[in-house]
Amino acid sequence: MAGRCVSAARAAVGASAGAIAKAKVIADTRTKPRQFSFKVSMQNNIEPVIEVRGLCKRVKNATGELTILDNIDLSIAKGSSVAIVGASGSGKSTLLGLLAGLDSASDGSVRLLGRELSTLNEDDRAALRSGAVGFVFQSFQLMPHLTALENVMLPLELRAELPHAEIASRARALLDQVGLAQRTAHYPKLLSGGKQQRVALARAFVTHPAVLFADEPTGSLDAATGYAIIDLMFEMNRRNGATLVLVLVLVLVLVLVLVTHDTEFAERCDATVTIEAGRLINGIGV
Repeated sequence: MAGRCVSAARAAVGASAGAIAKAKVIADTRTKPRQFSFKVSMQNNIEPVIEVRGLCKRVKNATGELTILDNIDLSIAKGSSVAIVGASGSGKSTLLGLLAGLDSASDGSVRLLGRELSTLNEDDRAALRSGAVGFVFQSFQLMPHLTALENVMLPLELRAELPHAEIASRARALLDQVGLAQRTAHYPKLLSGGKQQRVALARAFVTHPAVLFADEPTGSLDAATGYAIIDLMFEMNRRNGATLVLVLVLVLVLVLVLVTHDTEFAERCDATVTIEAGRLINGIGV
């Protein structure tokens, strides 16, 4: 089965990708961003699973050079959860890509699970992700020619470390956890957006990742479905004990919903950091 899609799937799955508790969503955007060093640590002696020092990302444009991320310091401990919030274009997704080794920094250091990403080539970074990192994307990133079961099996098929029967059994169990036991043979086009994101969640957890990156996972869903997906993601993350990095778009409606209409969601987060114009400007240490 994997032979049908290895080339198309490596970016979506090789790149594809603790409960979330106790914090507040912060919407403090300041007119003069300052450098902010942020650390989430449950215990001081726990080695961070993600550690960033002096991270910068610059790209060339028509007018010269554009700074997307500027001097980011960030440390996230095992089993903790962090929400990265900011307006569209603030650099959130770029930061997530750098943390996961999907992109390379212009300056600074990123250590993921004890590995300095700048010392690894593209194949080594992909191998690190496939063994220890899960992804949930806004656009689901399912393979359209594979069934729900085959999509969930795919990350393990690509690794070729387990018997086919065991891979299928693990994938079926996860689809059952997300409420899709009766949809294993359905193709993505036959599933609603919410059900497609449930398949994506099952796929993200099938490798038992140490770190889960979620990039605006409810951005393509209506509000009710989005909350259901967030609840499901929190519950599955609690069961698996992974470290969670969640990216959200910071807009007025979102802040009002999270703070005034869904305080339970805010209380699930260990901490939230705000990014503005490429700099971390606010956060809470635990």
